[in-house]
Amino acid sequence: MPIRLRKRLGDLLVEEGIITEDQLQAGLIQQQATGFKLGDCLMQMGCLSETQMLSFLSHQLNLPLVNLNRLSIDVNAVSLLPEVQARRLRALVIGCHQKQVRVVMSDPADLVAQETLYQLLHGYEIDLLICAENQLLIAFDRYYRRTQAIASFAQQLSSEHQAHSETHFGVMLDDNDDVTIAKLIHSLFEDAVQMGASDIHIEPDEHVLRIRQRIDGQLQETILKETTIASALVLRLKLMSGLDIAEKRLPQDGRFPMQIRDQSLDVRISTLPVQYGESVVMRLLNQSTGILDLDQVGMPESMLQRFRHQLRRPHGMILVTGPTGSGKTTTLYAALNELNVPGRKLLTIEDPVEYRLPRVNQVQVNTKIGLDFSTALRTFLRQDPDVILVGEMRDQETAEIGLRSALTGHLVLSTLHTNQAIDSALRLMDMGAPGYLVASSVKAIIAQRLVRCVCDECGQPERLTDDMMSWLARRFPEHQSHSFVSGTGCQHCHFTGYKGRQGVFEFLDLDRDMMAALRNNDSVLFTELALKSSTFISLSSSALALALDGKTSLSEVMMLCESNE
Repeated sequence: MPIRLRKRLGDLLVEEGIITEDQLQAGLIQQQATGFKLGDCLMQMGCLSETQMLSFLSHQLNLPLVNLNRLSIDVNAVSLLPEVQARRLRALVIGCHQKQVRVVMSDPADLVAQETLYQLLHGYEIDLLICAENQLLIAFDRYYRRTQAIASFAQQLSSEHQAHSETHFGVMLDDNDDVTIAKLIHSLFEDAVQMGASDIHIEPDEHVLRIRQRIDGQLQETILKETTIASALVLRLKLMSGLDIAEKRLPQDGRFPMQIRDQSLDVRISTLPVQYGESVVMRLLNQSTGILDLDQVGMPESMLQRFRHQLRRPHGMILVTGPTGSGKTTTLYAALNELNVPGRKLLTIEDPVEYRLPRVNQVQVNTKIGLDFSTALRTFLRQDPDVILVGEMRDQETAEIGLRSALTGHLVLSTLHTNQAIDSALRLMDMGAPGYLVASSVKAIIAQRLVRCVCDECGQPERLTDDMMSWLARRFPEHQSHSFVSGTGCQHCHFTGYKGRQGVFEFLDLDRDMMAALRNNDSVLFTELALKSSTFISLSSSALALALDGKTSLSEVMMLCESNE
């Protein structure tokens, strides 16, 4: 039977001294105006916190208050309650033994929700628990994943394939096939969005079809046995992105929009012929989240002030370096967002254009018609720009035009694929740019990486191995006695120990001595001066600072340093 409060919620809160009578009356007025629950209105008004409300309900209803992220959850039991009902009732089945189920709710005082729950789980004895609503929302996305739907649609499509010849199935799709493949693709994207994936990989193998998602920089794999659906899947994705469906021997690139729930995705797709078909990688760019502000990229405050100082310059070049996937584009777009005011003319040449910015004239590289970085840059100078963004310095011509543009009254932002900030200036010279031109144009260089953040729910003191102790003694002996944190793995972080990623930055301002070394093409002296600069902080030191603050683990710092050497 549903569990009831002995009195109305508001009266009990006043009796316990948690809120005043005036606050109760204000909450009731707010409830009447909005139609929300009284507890939600009181929390929105700041009369009490969610923790206070949960503790109060736990005490009044004699129900255990739990941390859902630390509970062991039976994935099979979750399916006893359909997802639509689970989200509506804010309830999750976390365990089942014979005819008894454990259910977690965020508001067990909601009698209507309780009664509906008892009807849906008729025949089961219900053991109720209480947890925070935000924990439930995360759990819904985690446990009501689309993996079962994906497998079901794949099996259905494979069965439909049996009625087609290989040629027909690979080139033409009838109405049933079209509906099934559309549902399969939508489920793929819906699952990726729920898991916070940045990329989806579709890889045909000899006996299986692999679907992999990159989450927090790491790939997680789902295996489908229906290998015969690969051609239909690739065909549909090619049609969606406007690619040549007849061409299977050459790589192709494209993009298409996708709407998943209330989120607008811009999907960049790349196909590659492989041994057992075509491999597809799709990068998911969430247009709904918008562009980050510079304050949100994770740069330390002192470094951020220096970056903003450089952005206020009327001319010069600022380089952001790092390997693919290190967050360079995010940093550059955040800088553009700050520079984007009515009084400035901003032009960009990108390959590809990732995010659309208002008031910014963005140009997409198109090598087929001769529109490359250098061609666009030459035209940009006749467009009266104040700020120019060059997606990447790829060749000598582009580098020289960009450097000369920085000398002639333009602020130029660009990227290079180098490991460290110091290497970038030398890389420009290796590409053929004269040392005097690099010295006169480049004002600052930022190198960056992304490291995984330790999960807040399962972070524990990290037990250092002998190798870790040896590495620490060699690289940072002053911190040998410091304690570090690592994640043990829990439901919240998918048992990886990490949740989310954080930027790590290296910032190099070029002073007069460094410029003189570049003019003389003295790379050794330039490197020595940069390393001795009082304002220079290396990537490894920045990463270690995060580990000392407990934001990442020492293992992540070691991995970053090893990949950077």
